Amino acid sequence: MTSFAELGLDADLLKSLDSLGFSTPTPVQEEVIPCLLKLKDDLVGLSQTGTGKTAAYGLPLIQLLDRAQMKTQTLILCPTRELCVQVTKDLHTFSRYLAGVKIVAVYGGASIVTQSRQLQQGAQIIVATPGRLLAFINEKKVDLRAIRAVVLDEADEMLQMGFQEDLNAILAVTPATKKTILFSATMPREVVTIANRYMKNPVEVTIGERNQGIENVHHIYYLTAEKNRYQTLKRIADSNPDIYAIIFCRTRQETREIAEKLIEDGYNADALHGELSQGQRDAVMHKFRRRNLQLLVATDVAARGLDVKDLSHVINYNLPDDASSYTHRSGRTGRAGKEGVSIAIIQPREKYKLNQIERRLKRRFEQGRIPTGQEICQLRMLHYLDKLKKREIDTTHIEPFLPAIFENLIPLEREELIKRFVLAEFAPILRSYRNAPDLNIREREVKSRHERSERRSSDKRYTTATKGREQFTRFHLNVGKRDGVNPGRLIGEINDATADGRRVQVGRIEILKNCSLLEADSRSEAEILHAFSNLMINGRRVVARVGGENEKITSRPARPAWKKRKQDRKRK
Repeated sequence: MTSFAELGLDADLLKSLDSLGFSTPTPVQEEVIPCLLKLKDDLVGLSQTGTGKTAAYGLPLIQLLDRAQMKTQTLILCPTRELCVQVTKDLHTFSRYLAGVKIVAVYGGASIVTQSRQLQQGAQIIVATPGRLLAFINEKKVDLRAIRAVVLDEADEMLQMGFQEDLNAILAVTPATKKTILFSATMPREVVTIANRYMKNPVEVTIGERNQGIENVHHIYYLTAEKNRYQTLKRIADSNPDIYAIIFCRTRQETREIAEKLIEDGYNADALHGELSQGQRDAVMHKFRRRNLQLLVATDVAARGLDVKDLSHVINYNLPDDASSYTHRSGRTGRAGKEGVSIAIIQPREKYKLNQIERRLKRRFEQGRIPTGQEICQLRMLHYLDKLKKREIDTTHIEPFLPAIFENLIPLEREELIKRFVLAEFAPILRSYRNAPDLNIREREVKSRHERSERRSSDKRYTTATKGREQFTRFHLNVGKRDGVNPGRLIGEINDATADGRRVQVGRIEILKNCSLLEADSRSEAEILHAFSNLMINGRRVVARVGGENEKITSRPARPAWKKRKQDRKRK
């Protein structure tokens, strides 16, 4: 087994690693450290988060510093301020026994005056987010002419967040002689473009296969109706009493709503989204890292760069639009050799998206069965009793009271006492799951629904009722052909909206380029509006409203006036 000493690291760095309890390098460290100590080639490292990549590039670059020179010699670019702060903290830890190492973090949301003063005092290593660094470059407050190495950490995340132009501008003012080190969990086309443009014959270090998930993450999906998504989330949390998880949602609004519901239902939860100030974000993350929170509800953007240890679960309340985002989400659990679970809650029409992710990760997802209310209650009771039996207790404080307690409980039989104890502890959860319905959808039901949707999609003006039109309400939706909408999809959403599972009568449907018009049973108006208004289609939030009297559903879109005049001239 290789040791850090065999990789060529100096004694002072080895001392730091020893004090941290690091004895053997991870696979990515074993591959990257010897290569970067030579600093002869550009390098592309494909590695998931949690595999030790910060030490892989940080240790050799610290060792290569000319500590007698105060010029900036290494630049590390990160997608988020959280990752920027974490990397800076790690580098300070690695260099604790080396005198004269100056590291400065440059990121938005903090005092630009303080950062400017730190840069003026000298920074051999700058760890920065692209936006704030570019501001300093434009103001000529940072000099990158002596740069020997540039690290692009989580390059795929930076490009997804729209930093392409900033990266181009920053790299353009660095020396042509520098070496570029690029780390990425996935290798999308944009990252390949960066590599081709700014790197020359880079050495590639791949831990695992390209775009593949972490080996020790177990991927599970739960299939349920859209209206049961939140109840499914609750059952997942209730069936895992020691859960410590991030729940990913699509939008800020949904993040707030889900967090508020969880808090109202008695869970230790909070939200993390882009509308929070830096102070609020820090407060939430402080509680989460200390495990005062079990559940953190977050958007992808808000959670980028978070470094949280020992997450038991990652829960996809909604699947992301692209497979690489799922890779980043799931990579936040199962880190440092520990087991983790990545869960996806999906409705039947999202099965195709799950299949795309499976192909990208080269993994088969296991279909989980949503536990029944009775199963959850039993699990929670046995889990509590098991912990109670194992707990070490000190009875010295209650010894004086025991005779009175025993005398008071003498009238109760053993079984009666147990019943009263359990009911006192578990009455709320027993009440909440009394007569709880089955939330599972079986695969055969998915196939049947898909076949019905396909048949209905063959006619864009599919009609389920042709008489009694006065009983129909007209609905206007802001999604259409360009969003991939078809009649079968809309009919499925309508039928999923009903609480009792009944079929809703649907009238004429018209799919236009940018919107859709449909008729449906007026008795289900409120349910239909609620279902569509909580729906995302192709990354767009659906806006549904009841159509006015002047909105007519026709067999085809009305022809523009100029086309009608042209056709009239041809007839003449």
